[in-house]
Amino acid sequence: MKSRFKAVLIRKDNDKQTVDDVELTPADLMDGDVTVAVSHSTVNYKDGLALTGRSPIVRKFPMIPGIDLAGVVEESSHPHFKAGDPVVLNGFGLSEVHYGGYAELARVKGDWLVPLPKEFTPAQAMAIGTAGYTAMLCVLALEDAGVSPAKGAVVVTGAAGGVGSVAVALLARLGYRVIASTGRPEESDYLKALGATEIVPRAELSGEPRMLGKERWIGAVDSVGSKTLANVIASTSYGGAVAACGLAQGLDLPTSVAPFILRGISLLGIDSVQMPKPRRIQAWNRLARDLDVAKLASMTHTIPLSGVRKAAEDILAGKVRGRLVVEI
Repeated sequence: MKSRFKAVLIRKDNDKQTVDDVELTPADLMDGDVTVAVSHSTVNYKDGLALTGRSPIVRKFPMIPGIDLAGVVEESSHPHFKAGDPVVLNGFGLSEVHYGGYAELARVKGDWLVPLPKEFTPAQAMAIGTAGYTAMLCVLALEDAGVSPAKGAVVVTGAAGGVGSVAVALLARLGYRVIASTGRPEESDYLKALGATEIVPRAELSGEPRMLGKERWIGAVDSVGSKTLANVIASTSYGGAVAACGLAQGLDLPTSVAPFILRGISLLGIDSVQMPKPRRIQAWNRLARDLDVAKLASMTHTIPLSGVRKAAEDILAGKVRGRLVVEI
């Protein structure tokens, strides 16, 4: 094990947050029964919020950010993991109350880890990251709610982002007619290459919501929230379902009970952070089966650890297409 390792560290002095490149020792790490040599992480929307301090994601300072990591076990006292095992970790308080993935070493609880599926390299696992894993959780929830390709189209909001890009690719491969909503019309060709059959301008869904609209889709994956989610709900067909997993437009939801009591639709809340391990393993196994790695590669850009601060600003400004892998 390295005697010193590189990390990104967030500190807070009164109301001022700083982010620095530092060197730490293994003794600086938090408690856990598995130490992982981290090779890759990623930048999700939530990472952008943590690094910039625009939302109180970090609840304990100082903090190593990065809500995802992939790497190889260096030391373990956990019964299910041994040195040399490739692993992946999403959420479970990383970057919030426990040191995260923007470091060469991480010490975590083995119960948080998932064995890396043999179909993926660590870099591919982080190209998926929390965003792609969340997209798969959304697909699983829609399937559990009875949504199927035979029943109609599925709309994906924020489609050019991380969750959206993976959701479009997954749903298209599963045989759905995918409607992609984006505020970046220049990404239409990109989204169609991932499998979208129709592009809807963001403005069509982000304005003042109607309580009930024309039935347009049987299901939805929404990472935007607020008025967009309200409009998506209003245009969901009878018996359909909407998986809600994000808040890019806002935390509010200005809707009514009409779509729920007149059309019997379901609103499915998707939490990726504390998801029980069996569902995590199911999601990763389905990603290994249903995600086209060529399409994953087409939506992925790799940056060094030193690039995460700029990437944080870019992802919050809506300038990031697809997924960012951080090479640790």
